[in-house]
Amino acid sequence: MNDNIATVAYIGATILFIMSLGGLSNPETSRRGNVYGMVGMGIAVLATVFNPSHVTTLGIVFILIALLIGGGLGIYASRKVQMTQMPELVALMHSMVGLAACIVGFASYIDTSPIAAAGTSAADLSAIEAVHEVEIFLGILIGAVTFSGSVIAFGKLSGKIGGKPLLLPGRHWLNLAGLLLVVLFGYLFVGHHAATFSLLLMTLIALAFGVHMVMAIGGADMPVVVSMLNSYSGWAAAATGFMLNNDLMIVTGALVGSSGAILSYIMCRAMNRNFLSVIAGGFGGGAPAATGAAAAAPEGEVTPISATETAELLREAKEVIIVPGYGMAVAQAQHTVYEITKLLREKGVNVRFGIHPVAGRMPGHMNVLLAEAKVPYDIVMEMDEINDDFPKTDVAMVIGANDIVNPAAEDDPTSPIAGMPVLQVWKAKTSIVMKRSMASGYAGVDNPLFYKENNRMLFGDAKKMLDEVLTALKAG
Repeated sequence: MNDNIATVAYIGATILFIMSLGGLSNPETSRRGNVYGMVGMGIAVLATVFNPSHVTTLGIVFILIALLIGGGLGIYASRKVQMTQMPELVALMHSMVGLAACIVGFASYIDTSPIAAAGTSAADLSAIEAVHEVEIFLGILIGAVTFSGSVIAFGKLSGKIGGKPLLLPGRHWLNLAGLLLVVLFGYLFVGHHAATFSLLLMTLIALAFGVHMVMAIGGADMPVVVSMLNSYSGWAAAATGFMLNNDLMIVTGALVGSSGAILSYIMCRAMNRNFLSVIAGGFGGGAPAATGAAAAAPEGEVTPISATETAELLREAKEVIIVPGYGMAVAQAQHTVYEITKLLREKGVNVRFGIHPVAGRMPGHMNVLLAEAKVPYDIVMEMDEINDDFPKTDVAMVIGANDIVNPAAEDDPTSPIAGMPVLQVWKAKTSIVMKRSMASGYAGVDNPLFYKENNRMLFGDAKKMLDEVLTALKAG
């Protein structure tokens, strides 16, 4: 395979990657988008492996061994990892991209082979070397931040690290000091003043910054963190492409980086947050600060309900909206939810789903779970599409969600989630909240919804209680 054929293959792969992103933007076309992405990646790998100008025979052997190992691990993960573990798996994959960028950066620094064609003037060669050194420095910087930040995100999402933000005294000054040191070491590295020492110190600072940045972000912001790290991994891949002089990696990395940044912006808007406030951290994972009477716990008594009573309300309803949350994912109750939905629709009940943009622990988490359970795409609605329909809804059923249905976001200006758009389930004739206990959500904010007169609490494991509801519906 010559360079011209490889270039054509890279262009084809790039087009397929763009089509893949387009397909993934809609649940109905997501499978097709995945296929486009896999085919594009296959073409890219083959074009690289079998290009003799880039890879030696021994190199092909090593690449094939790496493909077998990586492919084997991928097959194992796809079979063993539960859908509820997808957020932490995604974070782990992001860390691998960052680690790869670091390794390639150090390999490019150690490699002393010529980076310019013969006959290049000394001045041009010096400029080319300087640009290449900047590429190495930035690639390792982005990769190290992505790697360590993603590892901490994996720990938080998997429950190995608590969701409460770690807010060090003077943390913003620490970040500023780290940034200034990175700039200083970059100057020293490009100027060849203790270059190796400067590169190593910068890497350590970048790793520490990634840890500090994600540790300071509260649990409620974790969906934004996942999309943010997705963006970082894209830019790390693009930086790797610059180091390797690989146009496809540059384009693909830019696509992933920019799409991740756009997704982060969309999710920040959905939480009424700005990107800088997320990076600054401090939201979620702990109890809200007391600020007088306004911050006191909601007053009132909750009204419990049984599975049989829940089934009766659903049977008599004409309009039902189901709001899934992370509790549904933990209980793996999505299949039972589908069975209930199917049964109600057969009885003439109009059942729809309301999905908040940050429900779960990563973007699209609930959509993925519902798609796995074969819930029809056309009844899964975004928050903006369905929020106005709650006043004419007979039953709004909340399964393991908390912060995204908290009326304090609209009613209490002192609440930490004030201004955050939420699903207005309390406007339905009857709302039913399924929870294990009265514990606050991931944001650590109490929920006045539980105490409203038209709300009922169905306590217990979501899967177990929904199975009882399904049994009662079938019996009726």
